[in-house]
Amino acid sequence: MLGKMLRFVLWTLYALSIQSIAAEPMLSRIRLPPGFKIELFADQLPNARVMVRGERGTIFVSTRGEGSIYALRDAAGDGRAAAPRTIASGLKMPNGIAFRDGALYVAAVDQILRYDNIESRLDNPPAPVLVTNALPKEQAHGWRYLAFGPDGKLYVAVGAPCNICDQAGYAELRRLNPDGSGMEIFARGIRNTVGFTWNPSDHTLWFTENGRDWLGDNLPPDELNQAIKSGLHFGYPYCHGGDFLDPEFGAGKNCADFTPPAQKLGPHVAPLGLTFYTGTQFPERYRGQILIAEHGSWNRSAKIGYRVMLVTLRDGRAVSYEPFAEGWLDGERVWGRPAYLLVLPDGSLLVSDDHAGAIYRIRYDAALVPKV
Repeated sequence: MLGKMLRFVLWTLYALSIQSIAAEPMLSRIRLPPGFKIELFADQLPNARVMVRGERGTIFVSTRGEGSIYALRDAAGDGRAAAPRTIASGLKMPNGIAFRDGALYVAAVDQILRYDNIESRLDNPPAPVLVTNALPKEQAHGWRYLAFGPDGKLYVAVGAPCNICDQAGYAELRRLNPDGSGMEIFARGIRNTVGFTWNPSDHTLWFTENGRDWLGDNLPPDELNQAIKSGLHFGYPYCHGGDFLDPEFGAGKNCADFTPPAQKLGPHVAPLGLTFYTGTQFPERYRGQILIAEHGSWNRSAKIGYRVMLVTLRDGRAVSYEPFAEGWLDGERVWGRPAYLLVLPDGSLLVSDDHAGAIYRIRYDAALVPKV
């Protein structure tokens, strides 16, 4: 118990040490490849996290600590959203949201709610419909992520209720029917994923995973994983990174018995949202590749992360891992924390920042490439 209290105090002190800074004047510090530009899309969004786009173009934005859901519209068509509307408040860490058939689905720790016909009722949101309340109530790693898969099922993450433990009913990725029925386990051995998506070319599921803490600055790596089928076990709490047995739970285990990561990420970079780049605005080398928002370390002696990374695939396998957008970390000073990503129909990319309470838009224009 004392150890948990100490870790909570350390995390709180870290959070208080990061000073909030107005985002827009700082964007000139973001480093991008030639031809790319980053601009402010929306602000006044405390704790902005997951973004999904409705059928009519509304951008819905979740939060974690704020307990609210926002709606954004680019009414002027100038690439910048008007002031956000609050469509729900008082929810319990509503991190995960998904959109389907006119309805917004919201995961609030132990329940999933549905807001029907929401884009027609932004100024007068309907009362939510309970989809399910058959989820654990623990708040530790209880901020869930939601997404609809190619099979029409709703996938939801159930993180471990601890840093490291072996407890049935947790460290899972589940799926269920849109009406809440038929909940089943899709994958196991996942400490905490709060970001997953499907490869549009082969429909395999890819997800980020936050590794355990308190094994030092450089162990274990966080992970990008691929689930080519259901029923796989990804190692937690026994094996980390595909080759490192846990000092507490690894005795008698063999890492070869578990599915290794598709790509090892930096240690404690806290990967959250990821997306396949499905647009055509960016140059060819980015199309069909994976972009990952790294939220940034909180208990490492030298901070790491706070950036958007590019993972390049070849023949369905990860072959490189490199920065795409960075600069939210200036030495040891943090002014922003990328959280989630969304590709817009025009091919530009939205990046939410839950520290600055903002969303940025990254676009590409060949005219911006320096002439040689």
